[in-house]
Amino acid sequence: MVHVVIAGGAGNVGREIVEELIQQGKHKITVFSRTDRPDLVKEGIDVKVVNYANKAELTEALEGVNTVLSFITADPENTAQTNLINASIAAGVRRFAPSEWALASKSGIPHYAYKDVVHEYLKQVKVANPDFEFCLFQPNFFQNYLSYPHKSAKHMFITSIMLDIQQKKALQLDDGAQWTVITSVEDVAKVVALAIDYPGKWPETGGIVGTRIQVKDLISLAQKVRGEPFTVYTVKKDAIDEGIQNSEWLPPADHPSMTPEMQANLAKMLYPDILRALDRGAMDVPPTWNELLPDFKFTDLEGFLNEYFGPKA
Repeated sequence: MVHVVIAGGAGNVGREIVEELIQQGKHKITVFSRTDRPDLVKEGIDVKVVNYANKAELTEALEGVNTVLSFITADPENTAQTNLINASIAAGVRRFAPSEWALASKSGIPHYAYKDVVHEYLKQVKVANPDFEFCLFQPNFFQNYLSYPHKSAKHMFITSIMLDIQQKKALQLDDGAQWTVITSVEDVAKVVALAIDYPGKWPETGGIVGTRIQVKDLISLAQKVRGEPFTVYTVKKDAIDEGIQNSEWLPPADHPSMTPEMQANLAKMLYPDILRALDRGAMDVPPTWNELLPDFKFTDLEGFLNEYFGPKA
């Protein structure tokens, strides 16, 4: 048994990881939070309120911890994660996973630029601390998003990405030949649990591949499950910005705190970057953990889609 800290593990993806680790019962689990979380405490989860600006406090809180998993967001200048990394090293933490949990590195998406900065910082500090392991867990898109608007994860918010199977609509770049990876959040949580127990050294880049598929084949699979053709909205590679702005449909950037108008505006901001990242291959992450954990069986994509949209759904 080792002590695992999940920083920012109170919500969304981090909460799914916390749930899996607690359910397995192999390790001591602590959630770091900026604020009190009586809801988690009520469920029996160990919560430690921390100040990410205070390295001394963080270092003390990390004494005896083996592994830190970071899900920190809203971190201007990467101050919180940088301090967490420094405190982890000072406290003798063995393994660290930064707040990745998405696309490949250097995706070019401005919203994810901080991930690359943190990655570079980790490489720098490892030079002086060769026994300090870190891994960028990268599952690309969560398969659960494909169930939209149906809820397919206990804690993670479900939104639509590229494809709205309920409405039978899809967004495609050129001929849709680009490769993408889709992995369920439940499988990611199980892989992380196995990674904590992994006896070898963690890989620097840890791709997790549930399903690797071309966009056009994903659309075809969705049509097969629905038993009906989809309306496919094609954006040309040489006119991505114009294509997105003028598209008759975009997958909704759904969030309960946003009005439909705000969602539409956000989608127009996000999708040019998403399509460029897709074209650059940033959504085709390597099967690193698949190769290190060859006995792990991932959730079948077609079976998942049938559960929510098939004839018996």
